[in-house]
Amino acid sequence: MRIKTLASPLWLSIAASLLAAPAPYALSQSTPATPAAAPQASPSGTAAPKPAAPAPNQASPDPARAQSYYHAALAEIYEEQAIATGRPEFMRHAVEEYKTALSADPTSAQLNDELADLYFRTGQVKEAEATARGLLKTSPNDIDAHRLLGRLYLRQLSEAQNAVSSSSPSGNTLDQAIAEFQKIVTLDPKSVEDRMVLGQLFTVKHQTEKAEEQFKAAQEIDPDSEEVVLNLSRLYGENGDMAHAAKVIENVPESERTPKMETALGAVYDQLKRPKDAVAAYKRAADMDPEDARTLGALAQALLNDGQLDEALKIYKQIAAADPEDAGTLVHISEILRRQGKYEEALTTVKKAVKKDPDSMEAGYNEGLLLDVLGRYDESAQIYEHMVDLTSHANGAYTSDEKNNRAIFLERLGSVYHEQNKVDEAIATYQKLIDLGGDSALRGYQNQVDVYRDARQYDKAIAVSRKAVEADPKNRDLKLMLAGELVDEGKDEEGITMAKGMLTNSDKDREVYIALGQIYTRLHRWKEADEALGKATSLTSKKEDNLYLLFLKGGLAERQKHFEPAEQFFRQALQIDPNNSMVLNYLGYMLADKGTRVTEALKMIRKAVEIEPMNGAYLDSLGWAYYKMGQYELAETNLRQAVERSQTDPTVHDHLGDLYEKTGRIRLAAAQWEISVNEYAKSASADIEPAEVAKVQKKLDTARVRLAKQDSATGATKPE
Repeated sequence: MRIKTLASPLWLSIAASLLAAPAPYALSQSTPATPAAAPQASPSGTAAPKPAAPAPNQASPDPARAQSYYHAALAEIYEEQAIATGRPEFMRHAVEEYKTALSADPTSAQLNDELADLYFRTGQVKEAEATARGLLKTSPNDIDAHRLLGRLYLRQLSEAQNAVSSSSPSGNTLDQAIAEFQKIVTLDPKSVEDRMVLGQLFTVKHQTEKAEEQFKAAQEIDPDSEEVVLNLSRLYGENGDMAHAAKVIENVPESERTPKMETALGAVYDQLKRPKDAVAAYKRAADMDPEDARTLGALAQALLNDGQLDEALKIYKQIAAADPEDAGTLVHISEILRRQGKYEEALTTVKKAVKKDPDSMEAGYNEGLLLDVLGRYDESAQIYEHMVDLTSHANGAYTSDEKNNRAIFLERLGSVYHEQNKVDEAIATYQKLIDLGGDSALRGYQNQVDVYRDARQYDKAIAVSRKAVEADPKNRDLKLMLAGELVDEGKDEEGITMAKGMLTNSDKDREVYIALGQIYTRLHRWKEADEALGKATSLTSKKEDNLYLLFLKGGLAERQKHFEPAEQFFRQALQIDPNNSMVLNYLGYMLADKGTRVTEALKMIRKAVEIEPMNGAYLDSLGWAYYKMGQYELAETNLRQAVERSQTDPTVHDHLGDLYEKTGRIRLAAAQWEISVNEYAKSASADIEPAEVAKVQKKLDTARVRLAKQDSATGATKPE
């Protein structure tokens, strides 16, 4: 799970280096006057030295200029004393001395620059801006004045003050900063640092071409600059051109890359879903800087993404040893242990994380998840109820991040109730999800419909669907959901007509054709299903979007017993995403059910269960694969877990019945087959395969005859 955090704009980290650190004292806005010639105590307690007077045999300078030099020198002395002692009165005296010096030489650009800089460093922003702008009226190309204004506006941006100052011309702070740095690079075109800041400002302004121009100009001046390469790569990445973002860093010879470059390259590879390349980049960064915890953490996560669980675990344990109080690392270790199937050890680890950080969202999420995996549903629900309370505001006002976190816990809590077949509790929980609005509301409505459908309460599922459409009549997903529910209730043509009515002869038709393909598949209208999915394919341009279509085409072929084409579709989908649990499970189950390549099938299904250990359908597939291999103990363990999580699925009960019969427990088998037949009777007609129902009924009838003969022979019911 990702718990979002807020971060400052990236360019501020570099721009901050241009800002002088504020002095350890503050000036009041009204500075008391102090006689300019009055000697002040030096840090050692002696009188402050006076500036040296001209030698008697030297020509006397201009009196006004001499007075200006004198007071400027005093200002510098006071400033040094202020820095040495931290006493604010010395800085006030320095300001007054600069003012006196300027009264004697008002056109001095140097004095104006020094006074403006002093104002800036002591936090007197308005005075600094006014002084700098006053100087620019007479010296428009004074680069120091422009630099000071640029620094001033950067400080305001870093403090999130995007407002017009009283003494500045109209325009927001970002535009003012851009204007100053444009002038600076005109006056000093070889300044890499200033071009970098200007490029970052253009990035914030979303003027990509101008930002790219500045970064490339900086790169021409200093081709080896780490910051230039990183910012140019970041610019492309923020605009979605991840391939170009990677290329910028790849163009730097590997031997010349810095740890930051390799870390950034690893992050880009993560975005490009190239986990092995990401691992390699992070390893190079870690080799150069083995003590950097962030790099090690990124490497461990990349290894985890690539399925290298043992290697990832080794690094996370190394990080944990270096910082035993880091709860986040313990959460990652727990996640790996869970994926390795070491659930009890994973739970022990995550409880340690909770103890170190009781309010950790990630730790709480994973603790509840593990309790759910272990079938400790009530305890899991208690954890998620607590997390929901932690994310609750009495006034109902939430930030986007708070909404996201709250939605995650509500959805998990509702899922636990759903698994327990606690319909009312699940519906109430998902209603809170709906109350959050936006995408959360969409998921809340969809989950409520799923709860009612699994409970065979189709009338309520349709009522929720209609309510959802009324609440958001322009939402196509909700309308398609309603169309599907109408099919559940046997109103096939009404559902199909509703879906077709959403076609607009545009790219938006893709989702409609996908929905129609699913409806036609359920209704065994194979030709129409194939045509609908074909039209959806013609509207699909992104490779990753094609994965779901390949999955649906595979399912359509499998439903028609066209197993070879089905397998081809599924394998094409896995080429796009080898870790897609939905595809892994379907293909694995199909192979296992046919009894061919069961070992390969088992490997696929186990991977799917590793990704989603609470999915009842996947656990059923795993149990069925073990059954086909004759490993009946493992088969029973997984099939019983599947029944707990999918209590209304007739196929799961049928499989468990077969296992009981195979192991000589005919009475338990008959009980499961009876439940299966009853669940088939409650199911939507579109989801029933008459031949499958007939098979289960025949097994049940045969079992009843056997039991009747057995009981007749013994005169009593034989316990199992």
